[in-house]
Amino acid sequence: MKITWLGHASFRIEIEDQILLVDPWFSGNPVFPEGREAEATEGATAILLTHGHGDHTTNAVGIAKAKDIPIACIHELSNILSGDGVETIGFGKGGTISFNSVLVSMVNAVHSSSIDTGGTAATYAGGEAGFMIRGEGRTIYVSGDTDIMADMAWMGEYYAPDIGILCAGGHYTMDMKAAAWAAKKYFDFKTVIPCHYKTFPLLAQTADDLIAGLPGVDVKTPDVMETIEI
Repeated sequence: MKITWLGHASFRIEIEDQILLVDPWFSGNPVFPEGREAEATEGATAILLTHGHGDHTTNAVGIAKAKDIPIACIHELSNILSGDGVETIGFGKGGTISFNSVLVSMVNAVHSSSIDTGGTAATYAGGEAGFMIRGEGRTIYVSGDTDIMADMAWMGEYYAPDIGILCAGGHYTMDMKAAAWAAKKYFDFKTVIPCHYKTFPLLAQTADDLIAGLPGVDVKTPDVMETIEI
């Protein structure tokens, strides 16, 4: 399995025979290196979107069209994006879809979700979500943008993820200390990768508090476009 951080909350996950792009955002992403979009999306087989905000969805339709791959996301957002002429897979929290032997289950998150469709106000884009991605005998929890929530208790017990990709930048989501607390309280991660940080000044610039709060856990803090093999 290979996981590449694309900056902010964007990831490339190579698992089984799939290459999944999670919340790919390049245009306007101040930490993504210009000119490396093709490298980041090479061979992609599907896109997963946690919610509708522009720092998660801006490039999804363009990538899906160029690669002729589907976008999987919550039902309401899928309806909006399908109007742009791309294949979408709309599903809901508690639902599971498959990409060959890779299973993707949608789980709850606590945030908000809207998308700019060119009107005077943002359009409601369904509920915010996270994903449990299962393959190669491993389970990855992609938290999406969220605060700590009691649902993490059953999610940790039921899905038993061993890899956590956790938003942890603060201000819009839980911060590094909160993410560490949630990881210890509700999960038994072997590996944790923070995200939704470093992008803007009001977000956390280091993962020091997460690392300090998770002794014994392999907290990986890759550079943008650096690939981790697990």
